[in-house]
Amino acid sequence: MIKSALGALLAATLVLTGCQDSKPAAATQDYPSGPVTMTAGANPGSGFDITIRAVVEALQKERLVDVPLPVQNRPGGIGAQFLATMVEQCRGKDDQVSVTSLSMMMNELRGLSEYGYTDVTMIARLMTEYYVVVTGAGSPYKNLTDVMAAVKADPAVPIGAATDDQAPFDLLVAAAGGDPSTINYVPFEGGGDQSTALRNGEIPVAITGISEVVDQVKSGEFTALGVLSEERLPNLDVPTAREQGLDVTLSNWRGLYGPPDMPQFAVAYWQTALGEMVRSPTWQQIAARSHFTTTFMTGDEFQTFLAETQEDVKTALEEAGP
Repeated sequence: MIKSALGALLAATLVLTGCQDSKPAAATQDYPSGPVTMTAGANPGSGFDITIRAVVEALQKERLVDVPLPVQNRPGGIGAQFLATMVEQCRGKDDQVSVTSLSMMMNELRGLSEYGYTDVTMIARLMTEYYVVVTGAGSPYKNLTDVMAAVKADPAVPIGAATDDQAPFDLLVAAAGGDPSTINYVPFEGGGDQSTALRNGEIPVAITGISEVVDQVKSGEFTALGVLSEERLPNLDVPTAREQGLDVTLSNWRGLYGPPDMPQFAVAYWQTALGEMVRSPTWQQIAARSHFTTTFMTGDEFQTFLAETQEDVKTALEEAGP
């Protein structure tokens, strides 16, 4: 299982996390009294990385938090490895915050992680972003119809997709009358690695969150073949899948979580700070630049959303089959 497989790695990286040696929970009026580590459980350039750095940028520029917020990248299993670290080594701490997304649910339901959102302290949902299918320079694919025809004719065509990004591509294939179980996925830990593979011609097509490739699309380095949104995204002239005859719309949520049993005063502090952050000019500029849709949510509303989304993902995976 994932726990035994991660044992050696977690032991080796214990010092990096600071969980075991961090200070006891601070008094409510003093919090935070020292640095709070902000973690992206994936490589630089990934959606996790882009999100956590956007949060830190906004919090610091708006002076909403007055302690250091060091960012660390802890790749492994699209967040699964650092999630295990949080659960097993950071219980009760108030100085660890990490970003998560739909991948947390995908990993648990697919048996890639023994932990899920109920094992940690979910702080807030920040935003959602849509999936996009992209190709590199010189690609023979001009639209989603070309891609669907290619993968149906030759299942060996490699498609770049993180484990949690494979489901939306499965939906596109199914909508085109293909068999999703035959797709040759090439998984990547983050958008940076995937973009490099596209540039090098290692993969002809990839599916990812729009924020991970928006700069390359706008510069013309990559071509966006279709976005899985209801309408075209503002300031980005990319046709939707629906426009191309594939009735598929899907977005990915992202939010922040802390260790299990994170003190309530720390949770309340971050929920208040983040609530102010998403209303700030800095966050709004970042959101527009990265095509984030701010969908801030906390408390019971967030817990209801998590439970309903987990059930929806479970149903979708069961319908897709093995």
